[in-house]
Amino acid sequence: MTVYAGQGDAHRALALLWGAPEEPRAGRSGPKPGLSVDAIVSAGIAVADAEGMAALSMRAVGERLGRTAMALYTYVPGKAELLDLMHDRALAELATEPPSGVPAEFPGGLPVADAWREAVTAWAEALYACYLRHPWVLQVSQARPVLGPAELAAMEALLRALRPAGLAPARLRGAVAALWQFVRGLAATTADARGAAAATGIADEDWWATRSARLAELAPDFAERFPLLVGLQSTGGGAPEDGHREAFRAGLAVLLDGIAAGAPSDDPGVR
Repeated sequence: MTVYAGQGDAHRALALLWGAPEEPRAGRSGPKPGLSVDAIVSAGIAVADAEGMAALSMRAVGERLGRTAMALYTYVPGKAELLDLMHDRALAELATEPPSGVPAEFPGGLPVADAWREAVTAWAEALYACYLRHPWVLQVSQARPVLGPAELAAMEALLRALRPAGLAPARLRGAVAALWQFVRGLAATTADARGAAAATGIADEDWWATRSARLAELAPDFAERFPLLVGLQSTGGGAPEDGHREAFRAGLAVLLDGIAAGAPSDDPGVR
């Protein structure tokens, strides 16, 4: 299920995102005490976290707050605007400052060796964890950004972390796209794996055992046909969740090595 951000009224949605909500329209009854945009967004996130994107509706959010769906429209125009607010609130959990020990600015314009890698790694780890706390965010298409302050702050934080690498603009854009999509893709795989057993009623171990046994029957020469694949798989082990984390760390290291290789060669602190 893919949903698109920015489908609501642009004027009102952006006002809500940037903390300048419009006054209730004339002729409508005033809001009841105890209800607010923040409370509605929090309730929406709680619904989506617990039941998934498919369960999100103004009615479900209203029920969680003990109100009718109509009571919410005084504060939020509709589900489309609510989704934008929820998406930005989730990303607001990300830190916008460099991790401890990584300076915000590098003296004399020269980076401390490997500090930019630390900063990018911390950013990627935080985004990965955020996606897994709120897997419904992964269903919001990135084709059209929400353009909220938290979403833009997350991008700014990544650019700040990468700045000491001194990449040319084209390489910088490529690095940003690769890093963000890598984190998003691995998080989606992990989230899907977590939900597979509940959605299908079949445990991962049983699924793999059944298919492995059948493959052995159908392709007794499997190891000879796919020796590199078998060799790679034999080096794994442990719980599937551990495999996802290892793939995340290893893949991120490869990306960072590539970014370092594209950095100016006359700056020894970047490598």
